[in-house]
Amino acid sequence: MDGPESGLVGSGYPRPDKLSAALKMFVQKRPDWSALIGVAPFFAFAAVMMVAPTVALVADAFVNRQGQLTLKNFVDLNTPEVIAAFAESIKISSASAVLGGLIGLGLALVVGRGVSNSRVRSIVMTFCGVASNFSGVPLAFAFIATLGRLGLVTTALNTIAGLDIYDAGFDLASFWGLTITYLFFQIPITITIMMPAIDGLRREWREAAAILGARSWHYWRYIGLPVLWPSLLGTLALLFANSFGAIATAYALTGYAVNIVPILLYAQIRGDVLHNESLGAALALGMIIVMAFANTIYLALRTRAERWLR
Repeated sequence: MDGPESGLVGSGYPRPDKLSAALKMFVQKRPDWSALIGVAPFFAFAAVMMVAPTVALVADAFVNRQGQLTLKNFVDLNTPEVIAAFAESIKISSASAVLGGLIGLGLALVVGRGVSNSRVRSIVMTFCGVASNFSGVPLAFAFIATLGRLGLVTTALNTIAGLDIYDAGFDLASFWGLTITYLFFQIPITITIMMPAIDGLRREWREAAAILGARSWHYWRYIGLPVLWPSLLGTLALLFANSFGAIATAYALTGYAVNIVPILLYAQIRGDVLHNESLGAALALGMIIVMAFANTIYLALRTRAERWLR
């Protein structure tokens, strides 16, 4: 007769505990079909709107106008105009990301640490959710009506203080004009992302530091900023990618006055003079690589930062 170590009862049937464990393992391995059916529309939408266009884009980048395989499209990227467009896009994206990140972090600290009223915080977060998605033609029109040559703020400064910002060198269709416009949605995005990280700063840490004789500067230098640093760096990477790929706002605001990659790409695909879809596909592929790199940094740093939110 089999011993108890074999897991069998005298009749040769499995022990009840063994059977229960095997059944539980089988149930855990079965797919949750109801959940898969629920997310199927999302995957279908992603395949049609993201995967398929990306595959077609990659295919177009390696063919010429006659449909033959070539690398000439990528060789043509090494031109002064394209290099200048990438440099200008990187400068604008970096400036809007750094300024938006720092201003947004300061405002998030004020709201997160200084505002205890839940209703006020709810209003601020609601506004940030709306403002972070306010872009494109409506945002460009709003800034033209505000800071354009005949904008409300421009006219008011000229009438009240005798200051003409355009005579002083400001231009909405320029580097700083586009950067300031991008800040309108970069700052709310920063507040939205940084608020959970700021809420993760426990009051016990501040009290413990104070008991040990640490001043406010020491607390932020050795505790607060190290905890917020991964979230802040990840936010900067996300803001960079967000502004690097923006086209509707830039085109509606500046037209072709600012040489950035999205506008140059638009000219290659839809333009009448610079029409070259294959070169546009190569440009778009370069944009995808830059944005994918920035988003990868964001996801990696966000994963590291989430350990403080548990």
